[in-house]
Amino acid sequence: MGSLLALSRLIDRINEFVGRNVSWLVLAAVLISAGNATIRKMFDMSSNAWLEVQWYLFGAVFMLAAGYTLRKNEHVRIDVVAGNLSKRTRDWIDLFGHFLFLLPFCIMMTYLAWPFFWRSFSSGEMSSNAGGLIIWPAKLSILLGFVLLTAQAISEIIKRIAVLRGIINEEPGHDHSMPPQVEAASEMKDGNNA
Repeated sequence: MGSLLALSRLIDRINEFVGRNVSWLVLAAVLISAGNATIRKMFDMSSNAWLEVQWYLFGAVFMLAAGYTLRKNEHVRIDVVAGNLSKRTRDWIDLFGHFLFLLPFCIMMTYLAWPFFWRSFSSGEMSSNAGGLIIWPAKLSILLGFVLLTAQAISEIIKRIAVLRGIINEEPGHDHSMPPQVEAASEMKDGNNA
């Protein structure tokens, strides 16, 4: 279990890094939007490329931060129902939900996103709008977003199993980071079993 938890920590760190850094794209999108609106009003000029950059950036934030959002347990939940269940029951629901629904969906979407991106990249697909941009970066963000979400789903499954087996304790806010003393004990235990 120690090697799986190490994999989970690696996935968590990757999604943490991506999620924190992709947030800067929101600022870039806002600045581009404000600049584009100002130029349009002041000089009666506009560009489809600037409009497309805005939705590329928004799409990239939405897709690339999905794994980070799952890691932080910030996706929409039905708390009215879950709040009345025991913690152990919620852990089982999370495990089965991630394993039976989230993971297969993410794998299917990654599988479908690859040819969607590759056709666009290899053909040099361009926007049909005058002055528009190449399309493949937007399609790449879909592919990468589902790869990151698939990896985070695997990480969450590993952590749910570890929580249910009593190997790790859960911190408030459903953030599954392992306390250092539990992490060390877990690695020592797995090392003795090897």
